[in-house]
Amino acid sequence: MSSHAKPRYTVAEYLALERKADRKSEYIDGEIFAMVGASKNHNLIAGNIFASLHSQLKGRPCNLFQNDMRVQVSESKLYSYPDVVVVCGEAKYLDEEVDTLLNPTMIAEVLSKSTESFDRGEKVIRYRSLNSLMEYKLVAQDRCHVEQYVRQSNNKWLLSETNSLKDTINISSINCTLLVKDIYDRVEV
Repeated sequence: MSSHAKPRYTVAEYLALERKADRKSEYIDGEIFAMVGASKNHNLIAGNIFASLHSQLKGRPCNLFQNDMRVQVSESKLYSYPDVVVVCGEAKYLDEEVDTLLNPTMIAEVLSKSTESFDRGEKVIRYRSLNSLMEYKLVAQDRCHVEQYVRQSNNKWLLSETNSLKDTINISSINCTLLVKDIYDRVEV
């Protein structure tokens, strides 16, 4: 029985491949992982979050991205594509390509069965190492459940969660709110 080692790539090799690719891939510690298509619920939830935040951020010095803005977590060698990412103030990018954000303020990830354990575990640990990141949301797509992690002044993280469509989520780092009923609008849960 032979075992084939998975190829390892440098960050430069990954970025060169990724910038030419037809499909997105994430980079984790030298390995490249192709991203699979998202479900209907996943797309609706990410779109609903984006739409709600877009209207609230109009005219403010914030940039809002959905799905296609790569985020670099340099200390941990992670390059990923959050479902929704916001940066307020001056956005910093890896290079002149302006396709890799270095300083997100808020990230929201819609959980998928195939990636939930990584999103809840290793990815959230790595994201929290970003000094710019103030809030991180995990949103279930198979039931009404939103987890919110907020950085505290002592650099610890406070978790709050809701299962109620009647609740409002305050995103103090970007001075916005999300109605849970709006997050799950048209979503079958």
